[in-house]
Amino acid sequence: MTRQALEHLSVDTRGLGLVEITAQVRRFVERQSIDMGLLTLFCRHTSASLLMQENADPSVRRDIERYFSTLAPEDAQRYEHDTEGPDDMPAHLRTALTQTHLCVPVERGQPVLGTWQGIYVFEHRRHPHTRDIVLHVIGT
Repeated sequence: MTRQALEHLSVDTRGLGLVEITAQVRRFVERQSIDMGLLTLFCRHTSASLLMQENADPSVRRDIERYFSTLAPEDAQRYEHDTEGPDDMPAHLRTALTQTHLCVPVERGQPVLGTWQGIYVFEHRRHPHTRDIVLHVIGT
């Protein structure tokens, strides 16, 4: 019999950067007792995104953060949209270049992640925010 569960995960960010949520996601899946299925994560924001990335070496996260800062820099001359400040439009561009959802297989009651893979909320704004991540799992 197919079952499914949905939960909202509230993630506090410290401003611009990556916040790992792998442990919280694993606990959610474990509580559902679904042996095999599919986990979907969805970020309900336009200035934050989700990323699956290496979680062993912190320099990877720092390099990603620097790269996106140069790819979509804060520059008042560059953008028209600045309703919430100079980091507003760059945050939207960084979200557009990444993703707001992830799908992860579930096997033996666990998300199927690679050895060094972690799941992150990527905050694209300079100031701290509370981000709502919807977790949905379906399976048997």
